[in-house]
Parts: sequence; structure tokens; C-alpha cells
Amino acid sequence: MDLKSNHTTPVLADPAPISKSRLGVPSSLLPYSPSGAAFPPNLFLTVPRKKTGILDDVRASSWLDAMKSSSPPTKKTRDFNNELVSSDTDVAYRTWMVKYPSALTSFEQITNFAKGKRIALFMDYDGTLSPIVDNPECAFMSNDMRAAVKKVAEYFPTAIISGRSRDKVYEFVGLTDLYYAGSHGMDIMGPVRQSSDDHPNCIRSTDKQGKEVNLFQPASEFLPMIDEVFHSLVNSTKEIKGANVENNKFCVSIHYRNVDEKNWVRVAQCVHDVIRNYPRLRLTHGRKVLEVRPVINWDKGKAVTFLLESLGLSNCDDVLPIYVGDDRTDEDAFKVLREGNRGYGILVSSAPKESNAFFSLRDPQEVMEFLKSLVIWKKTTSAVWKHNK
Repeated sequence: MDLKSNHTTPVLADPAPISKSRLGVPSSLLPYSPSGAAFPPNLFLTVPRKKTGILDDVRASSWLDAMKSSSPPTKKTRDFNNELVSSDTDVAYRTWMVKYPSALTSFEQITNFAKGKRIALFMDYDGTLSPIVDNPECAFMSNDMRAAVKKVAEYFPTAIISGRSRDKVYEFVGLTDLYYAGSHGMDIMGPVRQSSDDHPNCIRSTDKQGKEVNLFQPASEFLPMIDEVFHSLVNSTKEIKGANVENNKFCVSIHYRNVDEKNWVRVAQCVHDVIRNYPRLRLTHGRKVLEVRPVINWDKGKAVTFLLESLGLSNCDDVLPIYVGDDRTDEDAFKVLREGNRGYGILVSSAPKESNAFFSLRDPQEVMEFLKSLVIWKKTTSAVWKHNK
């Protein structure tokens, strides 16, 4: 099926505003459903059209600005001993932490609120469980982190929601007792429950251990298009040193971390030239990565809601969802949890930035400390409860 168009359509750099509903589906959406697709008509976002040619240099320029702002350089200055030190960074970070306090120093506050509640834990992968590295294929988590994740999953329902393909995240993590959602939540393998069975695009499947699971893929109709765009981008960027195009099944990631900054505009132009003919695809920005995704109303926030429903933890007063992530795409999940004080978002960042999160952690090392603290707290409270029973 060809979903291309001869008309140029602007690509959305940010998710469209969404109104409230059970799964957060907006009311004003494009009544479009490809032939043979199983999608409900309100799954697609409205994309306004513009005249051909208007995007050429203007859009590439705005992309370049966004690419630069996604990873601003650390400002440096020299002290009296002529040694490099961060300029005002620590002061700015401490000031920022007044609004986004550390989840470690605020741990007692978090656990006090969690008393009598069931915690459900959701986490991003890159930059949260593993460090950001130059080569995305080498974003390995440490053995200590793997042990911490394995332990916390023994006590709390735990899911990893990543922009990577679900299979790739599973290869990195290698743990079976948790749930995986790849492609920013467009590829979810979750528990079998009747409520999720009733959801469109949800089918019964089995995991690598042969256990029955539900597989939810709301953008499955886009697979041929994503594959086509992937190969086009590989070909168009092959002459740009350091550019890396990654096929994440339901989205394509173009990494420019290793590209000389003077060539970033070439990367932006290559991406623009390819996707300008695909009005059903949009562009989002991450940490030195451009991501091409289907224009459907689905994101990490909706993935959290879907998983909570699948786990039987939705609309329950005794449930506390916690989401830990570091990227712009995690903001959708933070926003869902902030609305109605449903749960806590924890932003992983060593630099000040605005967020919908409640708390912060500086880096994956602090994330690991937080996970270990959750396990210790759960063991202690369980022991006290058994003693008083």
C-alpha cells in the first residue's frame, strides 16, 4: 500500500495537543484509515497541508536550530589556576533542583505517599539505564544495573519503554520478568488480560520463553513505509561521515552525535528531502538524534496508560505509577502522570531543563541507587507488615 502523496506536508516537530479521554485520544482527528487497516479512525493526527516548496530551506533551518538546542554545549571558563571549570553550572543545577528535587533526597517523601499503594515502575533505556554513548550499538547497561533492574522487577511490575525497537532493547537488557515497549510505545509486549484483548491492533502471541502475551502494535500498517524510508535515508546519508541511521521497526532514528557540527545541516536536508513525500510521517528531536515516526496519536504516555490497563492497575486509587526517563519523548509519560496527580515522573538529567516531571536524578548511577532504595524499602515494609500481622 502506498501512503505517499505528491503534496508536501509539514512535519510535526512536537506532539499535537491532546484532550482528555480514557486513553487520551483527541477528538479532532483526521478521519483517515488505510484500506485494510485495523486502526480506529481517531488514531491519526490532523496534519495541515501547505504548498509545495515552502519547506525546503525554512524547515531545514528550523530543524538545524532544534538539533543544536537538543544538546547544548557545556559552558566552560578558566579559574585563577588556569584549570577548566564549569561556569555557573553547579549553581544553576542546584537552583533547578529546587523545582525538581532529587528523587534520592526526596525518597522518604515518595515512599510516604506510596504507603498502602502498589508501585508500577516504567523506565526509558538510553540515558536512564545505560549511559549515552557515541555508538548507539554499544549502549550496554552495566551488570550492576541489570542486577538492580532484575531485583526491582521481583517486587514491582516493571516495564521499559524505549525509542529503540523492542527486540533491540530486550537484547540489551536480557531480563524476562519485565515488560518491553519499543518504538516509543508503538510495539508493546504486555500481559494477557481481557481488557487489552478488546483493544484494536492487540493480538495474542508468545514471548521468547513461550509464555502467552498480548502484542500491541498500533502502527503495524506503516511497516513497509518505515522500511522504505530507512533504506532511502541510509543511501542519502552514506556520504556524511559519522551519520548513523537505525531502523527501530516503527520509527527510524538518524543519529548525528558523531557528525561534525558543520555537516548537521546536510543531515537535516537529507532527512527533509526523504520524508517530504510522506505526509503520514513526522519528525521529532532527541539527544543528537532525529526520529521519523508515523503520524498517529500514540506516544510513551499512552503506552504507560495501556500497560496500566493491561496490568489491571488503571483507575485504581491504590496504585502509584513511577516513570524514569531522560529524553523529550519521556515528557509525554511525565505529563500523563502529572495530570490528576496519578504518579511521579523522574527526569534523568545533569543539566537544568523544563519538564513535566516531579523529581530528578542526575545520571544512570543515581537511577541505580534509586532502584536499590525501592527494593530495600519494599523488603523493610513487607517485614514490618508480616511482624505486625
